[in-house]
Amino acid sequence: MQPEPRIGRRALLLAGGAMLTGGMTVTSHEVLRATTWLRAWDSHGNHRTATAGDEQGAEWLAAEARAMGATPSFESFALDRVDTLAAFLEVEGERIPGEPMQDAPDTPDGRIMALASTGNSLAEPSQADIHVMELPPTAVYSPDFTRFRRESRSKALVVVTKGGAPGLALLNAEAFKAPYGPPILQVSSTAGPRIIDAVRRGAALRVVVRTRRTRAQARNVVVTLPGRDRSRPKLVVMTPRSSWYQSTAERGGGLVCWLEALAALLQAQPGRDVVLTANSGHEIGHIGLDDFLARRPGWDQPGGASWVHYGANIGSAQGELHILSNADDLRTLFQDQLSAARHPANRLAEKSFVPNGETRDIHKAGGHYLTLMDTNRLFHLPQDRFPESVDVEAIARIAAGSAAGVVALSK
Repeated sequence: MQPEPRIGRRALLLAGGAMLTGGMTVTSHEVLRATTWLRAWDSHGNHRTATAGDEQGAEWLAAEARAMGATPSFESFALDRVDTLAAFLEVEGERIPGEPMQDAPDTPDGRIMALASTGNSLAEPSQADIHVMELPPTAVYSPDFTRFRRESRSKALVVVTKGGAPGLALLNAEAFKAPYGPPILQVSSTAGPRIIDAVRRGAALRVVVRTRRTRAQARNVVVTLPGRDRSRPKLVVMTPRSSWYQSTAERGGGLVCWLEALAALLQAQPGRDVVLTANSGHEIGHIGLDDFLARRPGWDQPGGASWVHYGANIGSAQGELHILSNADDLRTLFQDQLSAARHPANRLAEKSFVPNGETRDIHKAGGHYLTLMDTNRLFHLPQDRFPESVDVEAIARIAAGSAAGVVALSK
């Protein structure tokens, strides 16, 4: 039997009454609804783009939107999904399983066997046939990592992943459509000491990465709510809904916020068009957002649309909520509403800060946006599961406050 989630003792005792005193009221009903949604999301299994879990997530989210009275649609896009045939490292007769980087090539002839070197510096490209290094999932956003891969003379790289807890904390495939550099095998942090010790003793490594590209379809879930004045710039409410694992904290909190925003908008009769989109393709270069924007050219430009992005890890256990925005009006509005819901952001990033997620390109294009994101010790790890990785009471508060902000922005 699973332990109860962190929904707060007062919420359980009130059984439908107000959870907060003063400011915005968040009810235990809303907390329990968030719990139900998070349980459902966690039950789908792996949410990798264009897999069975991703499809189940799309159908579930559309069904929840319909139950509220909305009319969701699916916007499909094609991709060449990477299916792993073999991915492992052999050292001194021991086979260590791993996962390929999905924006790197396979090993030539299916394998590479050679002596290896170790080192975590990205300043100089490796000269060894096989190079072993420890990297966190956020390394993919570093220009140094990109340059290291492009300039490396190694025949293969082995990345010992370093997440906030032991395990295989996978790196996103930012260049999914244009793979580059040497083959890269990702292995769990738990295997790191064994591998590094063997390399330092001069043992040879055998690296195998074989994949197949399979033509597939993925879907964005889109809800359009017409406003009273359809000539005004649109409001887009966006969240990603694909990932490497179940990712209940990484993606679940954003989906709860998305659903609560939809519920509030359906009651509010927006003054301008509001488009809510929950996109697949997040972990492989944000290709779902690319498809969404290709259908709506100019929306990422100044004057094109305003964007509210429910990013990663919202309401994770022991997390710290961040606001990332290039706009003073959005920063003030959402911090005020989150404060009223008794969960203000812990940090407001500088307006010049470039986000790593979906709003990165919107920021660079000069679009008007706000992103909510949190920290998460279990980010990109298989342990990111319900209920341990989430603080459901925090998610309910953030959802209530940000939904109020979305409604105000829609007027």
